[in-house]
Amino acid sequence: MPARIRTGDQVIVISGKDKGKQGEVLRIDPAKAKVYVQGLNMVKRHQKPQQTMQGMQGGGVIEKEGPIHISNVAHVDPKDGKPTRVGIEFIDGKRHRIARRSGARID
Repeated sequence: MPARIRTGDQVIVISGKDKGKQGEVLRIDPAKAKVYVQGLNMVKRHQKPQQTMQGMQGGGVIEKEGPIHISNVAHVDPKDGKPTRVGIEFIDGKRHRIARRSGARID
């Protein structure tokens, strides 16, 4: 099945603690069906100081994006900013993703 959500897409969270918030997809974990969205589902991780080639890199409590299940996010329609499903259209023999809500091209 082709990937409907890709890195760099604008998505909106449709369920969970960040419901209604929007952001850009940073990375995708297809094996676990998870996406990482910029600024959403922030989790705290405790990190030890690391020895690197440039010297000591500080540790402490670091906040970073946590995973969100792919079924809990939807594409943002480019025309009205509401959640939409994604369809596939063939134009000149090439596949293009379209928003089902308005018919606008996503990529």
